[in-house]
Amino acid sequence: MNRITINKETDKILLFLFFAFLSLNATAQNDRKQITIQNKNISLKEAFTEIELQTGYSIAYELSAVDVKRKISLSLESQSIDKALAQILKDTRYSYKITGYHIIITPSGNELQKSTKEKTEKPTQTVRGIVLDSKTNAPIEFATVRIMNVGSLGSTTDSLGRFRINNVPVGRCNIQTSYVGYNANIFNEIPVTSSKEVYMEITLDENIHSLAEVVIQPEIKKDKPLNAMAITGGRMISMEEAGRFANGFDDPARLSSAFAGVAGDVGTNAVAIRGNSPQFTQWRLEGVEIPNPTHFADLTGLGGGFLSALSTQVIGNSDFYNGAFPSEYSNALSGIFDMQIRNGNNQKYEHTFQLGILGIDLASEGPISRKHGSSYIFNYRFSTTSLATGNDMNLKYQDLSFKLNFPTRKAGTFSIWGIGLIDRYKPEAIDRDEWETQGDRQSGNTAFDKAAGGLTHKYLINADTYIRSSLAATYSKDRTRADQMTEDDKLVHVGDIRNSKWDIVFNSYLNKKFNSNHINRTGITVTGLQYDLDYKISPNFGLDVPMEQISKGNGGSCVLSAYSSSVINLSNHLTTSLGITAQYFTLNKNWTIEPRAALKWSFNPKHALALAYGLHSRREKLDYYFVEQEANGKTESNRYLDFSKAHHFGLTYDWNINSYMHLKVEPYYQYLFRIPVEENSSFSIINHQSFYLDRILKNRGSGVNYGIDITLEQYMKNGFYYMITASLFKSKYKAGDNIWRNTRLDKNYLLNILAGKEWMVGRNKQNVLSLNGRIFFQGGDRYTPVDEGKSMIEHDIKFDETRAYSKKFDPSINGDISFSYRINKKKISHEFSIKMLNVGMRTGMHFYQYNEKTHKIEKKDGSGLIPNISYANQYLIP
Repeated sequence: MNRITINKETDKILLFLFFAFLSLNATAQNDRKQITIQNKNISLKEAFTEIELQTGYSIAYELSAVDVKRKISLSLESQSIDKALAQILKDTRYSYKITGYHIIITPSGNELQKSTKEKTEKPTQTVRGIVLDSKTNAPIEFATVRIMNVGSLGSTTDSLGRFRINNVPVGRCNIQTSYVGYNANIFNEIPVTSSKEVYMEITLDENIHSLAEVVIQPEIKKDKPLNAMAITGGRMISMEEAGRFANGFDDPARLSSAFAGVAGDVGTNAVAIRGNSPQFTQWRLEGVEIPNPTHFADLTGLGGGFLSALSTQVIGNSDFYNGAFPSEYSNALSGIFDMQIRNGNNQKYEHTFQLGILGIDLASEGPISRKHGSSYIFNYRFSTTSLATGNDMNLKYQDLSFKLNFPTRKAGTFSIWGIGLIDRYKPEAIDRDEWETQGDRQSGNTAFDKAAGGLTHKYLINADTYIRSSLAATYSKDRTRADQMTEDDKLVHVGDIRNSKWDIVFNSYLNKKFNSNHINRTGITVTGLQYDLDYKISPNFGLDVPMEQISKGNGGSCVLSAYSSSVINLSNHLTTSLGITAQYFTLNKNWTIEPRAALKWSFNPKHALALAYGLHSRREKLDYYFVEQEANGKTESNRYLDFSKAHHFGLTYDWNINSYMHLKVEPYYQYLFRIPVEENSSFSIINHQSFYLDRILKNRGSGVNYGIDITLEQYMKNGFYYMITASLFKSKYKAGDNIWRNTRLDKNYLLNILAGKEWMVGRNKQNVLSLNGRIFFQGGDRYTPVDEGKSMIEHDIKFDETRAYSKKFDPSINGDISFSYRINKKKISHEFSIKMLNVGMRTGMHFYQYNEKTHKIEKKDGSGLIPNISYANQYLIP
């Protein structure tokens, strides 16, 4: 930790008013400060105190890095500060730097790089990165970065905030960063492998304590959002955890299903946040809203798919929000996945090859120009699910993601990024003598294509201000055709969907730090929508029933949005976030203005309370607006559907029990209104999960979600970690018939127990054996009872919508498990892993079907087991 000692007899008011002026003249003042110390034998701490008393300067140092009890022989007579410090630090292996009226004492560069030499031949790796101000992104010079558990291994940052630490042993390390005037920062258990350099972007929060003697405790930023404008309502998603946690499966969405208040879906990676529909969640990449980046998204339920295309090989640590998020986030009712592609290694080349049941994975990164610090990174996957699922589903997919980063000396940093998905699904009808359901008769062809990419520019105007702008495009195309065989061997077309959409997005924001107590971010987004959609579907894919035109539209429209958000430190312990956002949709000329506010009280170094409120809104899927129907000689449409809206209220209690353990308790309340519903019906968009809509809706529905989320987490320590999350909640809605009912996702309770252990094994303790597991218990999904009479007549499942979601499936008890073994060799590593999702017990997957052979209604259970056995090879080229 840091210790900053300032002479209490110094005139604080004068120092505060003239601090800037005196800092500019510090060099001249150094020569006029005369220091006299006559002691023959004095400790470093006593010497520093004398300098503070005689000069008015403050001396900062890290207690764990500087031995202030060390005795020195000293006799000074009217010496300057520079000469006095040179004499005091002579032969101590410490150095100093004067910044304004601060004197910073650190171990010398040579001393920091001196590691305790190991007698083994254990591989080592380089840890490097950059240290930035969390609010302004300005680099911090002369910050100390230290490997805490490896002797005195460390470094100090240069004028651009960069640091480099060589010869760090493989395994896991704790990294502490400190600088005078900032809260020290600790990253625990950072994985270090022989085949990949560790690059870290470390942000420090400015300390705003008054000018008196203070002791600064290091911050553990394990779950704090990366976005400096968020003081509550979110947490960081670690890509290292997405690859390590048993439920992660290298997928941010599946990883989040272990978080409090997040219910996962056994069959897909859809997540329901606090009882909300998965379709109410937004995905962002590099600051731009993108289509759901999941393979076969929305095929079996809106908001989810098979597996994310956001590979952990290229995605960096990102943010996840579950309510009352800052004003820069719009067009979402429940949560935000704010993902970032990391920069590639700009010094060395690193390549990865992975082969597994789910296919092949190729990744590479390295410098474009070492001289200019530019880099590239990309990842490509080709996969087939038939091996993993054990049947001939014929699901095939590919994805590619990349980023090119070009820093310049004067024009800022430019980056070009992109992601693309190609999905193909071609079901075939089975043999006639095996037909049991209508689905057995169906064949078809589905092709999904998605892409997003853009150019981003970040420019540091000065030490307190930067601007970030991007021009991006997103593209999605769905071409689906479904056919059904009749009893007389005729092929009937029952589905024909064509949907293509381009979004051109420009956004920009200015981030300004007015002073140490106030930071503001103000931005705009302009989104141009171009679309061509045509939905023709036979009602319920019924036999011999002609296809109907469900939705049809083409053309363009625009969405305009703007926001402003401020974080203000009201005192040493009280912080507030205030913001407002606005949207305007030119398609139907609807607009919305939404306030956001949060207040955080750190009433104790280990305890904090936060209260947050936000008004949030969301547009519907574009095809919904073009649904038209004839009724009583009149054409009705969804063209003028308004924004769905929700009031979010959240209270958060945080307790940092110790450096490795954290407790969070979050009660919340959400009121949804202006929700699209069908008049005189139990239908509400809240429960909708089909890939198309064929109803006329009005913004007259409501909903409520309330409950409490609890998280107890022990971060990895000595190779062991665990996380226990529990949620109790209620989710209800009111549809067009004005009756309050339980929603489809009203599970009532969730419980997750997730844990893992790593062992360093092998002759030199250089290899890593890892075992991770998760058990989760949750209430069953609600469902609408089957109308047996209509089902028998129609020979297909029909539901009694007057009793919507009045029934509930049994609770589910399920588990995930992963095992891996990494062999670290010099510049290369090999990893063997086994990962399995939904390994047993009771999955909670149920559905009903009409059996045409037996003429009975059957309840079926699903397993949802998804295994992956893989081998990965990773190597580094200097």
